[in-house]
Amino acid sequence: MVFVYILVIIIAIVVILGLFAPKRYDVKRSILVAAPIDKVYNYLKFLKNQDEWSPWKQRDPNMEQEFSGTDGEIGFIARWSGNKEVGEGEQELKHLSENESILTELRFFKPWKSQSDGYFRFKERDGQTRVTWGFNGKNKFPINIFMLFYNMEKAVGKDFDEGLSNLKQILE
Repeated sequence: MVFVYILVIIIAIVVILGLFAPKRYDVKRSILVAAPIDKVYNYLKFLKNQDEWSPWKQRDPNMEQEFSGTDGEIGFIARWSGNKEVGEGEQELKHLSENESILTELRFFKPWKSQSDGYFRFKERDGQTRVTWGFNGKNKFPINIFMLFYNMEKAVGKDFDEGLSNLKQILE
């Protein structure tokens, strides 16, 4: 009988944690690039260019990659399979709004399965371009409980900062 009470208490704790745990995430970083907005936009709309500045490509230069569609056009898909730091997944170009935004869908298969919406947003000011890179999505139950103890903003944010710094060096 004690076992049943313990089991009920554990289930209640999990349900309560699930109710209060974050159900969404949005991680983003920005940088100011001394380049015109059209140059920045036209560089970033080609997903293959990410190999030049992405922190994940640097962590596994030997990752396997596969592409389908025409790079820079909606529907283009970049797939990767790499070491445990980069995992396995694909990124699909979903929407292009010239000199305003680029939207992608990120589908991760390993180390865990998830889906996120990726984006780049652009604002021009005095011949420079503010680039915002981010991604957002939903934390499904029971994974959202894990997010009480994992700071995605801190973990992924540093990678975004590194990537944007690399991007700035390339475009300037």
